[in-house]
Amino acid sequence: MFENKHDPVAGNDHDSQPVRGDWGASIMGPRNAALEAENPDLLASPYTDAGTIPNLKFSFAAARNRLAKGGWAREVTVRELPVATTLAAVDMRLTPGGIREMHWHKEAEWGYMLAGSARITAIDAQGRNFIDDVGAGDIWNFPAGIPHSIQGLQDGCEFLLVFDDGDFSENETFLLSDWFAHTPRQVLAKNFGVPEAAFDNIPQDVEHTRWIFAGNVPGPMASDMVQSPAGKTPLSYSYRLSQQQPLKVAGGQVRIVDSSNFPAASTIAAALVPGGMREMHWHPNNDEWQYYIGGRGRMTVFASGGKARTFDYQAGDVGYAPFAMGHYVENTGNETLRFLEMFRSPYFANISLNQWMALTPPELVRAHLNLDQPVMAALSKEKPVLVRPKI
Repeated sequence: MFENKHDPVAGNDHDSQPVRGDWGASIMGPRNAALEAENPDLLASPYTDAGTIPNLKFSFAAARNRLAKGGWAREVTVRELPVATTLAAVDMRLTPGGIREMHWHKEAEWGYMLAGSARITAIDAQGRNFIDDVGAGDIWNFPAGIPHSIQGLQDGCEFLLVFDDGDFSENETFLLSDWFAHTPRQVLAKNFGVPEAAFDNIPQDVEHTRWIFAGNVPGPMASDMVQSPAGKTPLSYSYRLSQQQPLKVAGGQVRIVDSSNFPAASTIAAALVPGGMREMHWHPNNDEWQYYIGGRGRMTVFASGGKARTFDYQAGDVGYAPFAMGHYVENTGNETLRFLEMFRSPYFANISLNQWMALTPPELVRAHLNLDQPVMAALSKEKPVLVRPKI
């Protein structure tokens, strides 16, 4: 079901030359053959591609990676992918015990654990606290302004962070150590009711802020519990997406999470899609931001006015489909294609081309496209449709 080779029309021949039939010609000048092999549908675009559409792909592999003693982080924002104005993302790694410093930011943070496990903590504006351990396939969401931290457990971890503003930068968060370094010691002393000498060893400049730093692997979660007089946060900031019952569709299955089943995520909705073919569709609520977790795929985006463009993706790539533009995602490899669809929206919304045509009078559809009876019969068959979760 998941095996789907490139159509030869796309020019994906063995030596990755820009040739399709008797169109094109081999490359005679300098080239980056490895990069061209990763992008066969740019090297020799399908005959259906036309017009000008912005770049809709950027790989984390091409992003600057900022290293620290406790891990690293690299980001894809509007600066790396200018079309992606709605969401930005960070790929972060923490060593065992590695700590993402206590911090907060103006944007909401949505996280997906790719590998390993971590302990997350937070408090809300009413002084209620939250602590949980999250593993591979789990997600979390900290609303804008909510202070939080992340610490790697026994095997460390790697996770994707998505923020509800394309201009977000990991280098511009509000760090605890940064604030201390930029507050006079006499003010710190008055604030905490201790002598100024108590702050002799705090980091003194930006180079020595913690950001990501090495720490000891924490013990059982019970040992880290701090009792708040106000109690625990009424909303859980974490969610076990991997345990959610998937919606089974042709070519695979989908897990959808938004504010209806994860109330803490009031600004970001997502769908985890493993399968062979994400049908032709569009979204009526916002742009679609994508992160490819595994496998290989390609997406053609239809932008109206006779414009369309095809992009190839693999693990670690970011894709983007602007608001209301029709698109599909096709598996082009020999393994399951897995990716996240994400939206700056409190809810998931999807319009299926198949469903639209199936729920329109058949004679009207036939008059538009001159479709034969087998196609019309296939349209009439009931198919599962992606809809937001029921609670």
